[in-house]
Amino acid sequence: MAFLLKETALSKLRIHSQKADNSLTLSRRGFHVEPGTREKALLAEDPALKRFKSHKKSVRRLKIIGDALTIIVVAGCCYEIYVKATMREEARKQANKNA
Repeated sequence: MAFLLKETALSKLRIHSQKADNSLTLSRRGFHVEPGTREKALLAEDPALKRFKSHKKSVRRLKIIGDALTIIVVAGCCYEIYVKATMREEARKQANKNA
């Protein structure tokens, strides 16, 4: 009896969640409204601002340089941690030998 009660409760939850998912997908779509003349004018390219726009190649190159520098800094930090750990371990071994 309890098994049937659990099964019906789970099926009701599934159906309810599916209905909720359907209503959410419908509400996410919303209504498409064509932009007005003012919005179109604001979205249009302005030739006066064209020289200030970043170029895709230079932005990509800058990202690559930034990624490389990040990798170098992380590798340097890992190396420093490794060196300090090995020096500490050697100091412990020498302290144990001397004691």
